[in-house]
Amino acid sequence: MKVAVLMGGWSAEREVSLTSGRGIARACRNLGHDVTEIDMGRDVAQRLAAAAPDVVFNALHGTPGEDGTVQGLMDLLGLAYTHSGLTTSAIAIDKELTKKMLVPAGIPMPLGRLVASESLFAGDPLPRPYVLKPVNEGSSVGVAIVTDACNYGNPIRRDVPGPWNEFATLLAEPFIAGKELTVAVLGDEALAVTELRPTQGFYDYEAKYTDGLTVHVCPAELPADVEAACLAHALAAHRVLGCRGTSRSDFRWDPALGLAGLFLLETNTQPGMTPLSLVPEQAKYRGISYEQLVQRLIDLALEDKAGADHGQGHPQ
Repeated sequence: MKVAVLMGGWSAEREVSLTSGRGIARACRNLGHDVTEIDMGRDVAQRLAAAAPDVVFNALHGTPGEDGTVQGLMDLLGLAYTHSGLTTSAIAIDKELTKKMLVPAGIPMPLGRLVASESLFAGDPLPRPYVLKPVNEGSSVGVAIVTDACNYGNPIRRDVPGPWNEFATLLAEPFIAGKELTVAVLGDEALAVTELRPTQGFYDYEAKYTDGLTVHVCPAELPADVEAACLAHALAAHRVLGCRGTSRSDFRWDPALGLAGLFLLETNTQPGMTPLSLVPEQAKYRGISYEQLVQRLIDLALEDKAGADHGQGHPQ
């Protein structure tokens, strides 16, 4: 079939998106599909219309490819596309909106609050250590961990680089000690739990996408009740948010607190598909090759579009 692979764009995650997109395009060609690669520009609507694909594989990361903007465009064009739809994408990219959906559903998430970046120069919004993160970014873009020993100053100084210089509003959350865990959901099944062990610092953007900076332990070495809770919470988040195709939920777990120390941090509706990405890794652990994963996501997108066209609900 004709597959358009949408990648690149202008977000902070452009290079990762290009790497994902090229791998997906290569897999699609190996599967026998007719592939058009589209590095998204402002003419994306015209280029999609000209390609006239049977399905669009959305390999974009960050805004506007992950926040509902491109999803709305493709809905208007009547195209089938992979991953989540407009409403789910708009909610899941916003960490505060995500909390408002998931916490009432019984999914544990860290307490926190939105703060004006300007207020950080007068004092801390929470007791240290705490985490500051942009409300609408992924891949740990702009995340800062503020500790007593950090070099940001006390209070944080204006002349020190950090997200307070890039975003007017930030989400402040208590820092959760312990392990970094993640769970991929494919279709309607949680695949596995992976522990992420950065060789230095924390699991930030550089650690995620630089070979050798993070050790992946899959499956994670966890107590049975914690593993089961991770899988259950990730699947519940996928369902409550209305995710399609695949998603990936990230957790922190403090072993000193047992099950009470497990918190879901966020759910990513456009997980990476690079050689270091976690969804392909967990799929491989479950016996699903990269090419099979790509085909599965295409099939799910076509099924969702067919269901919407026949009045069985509009994809979220």
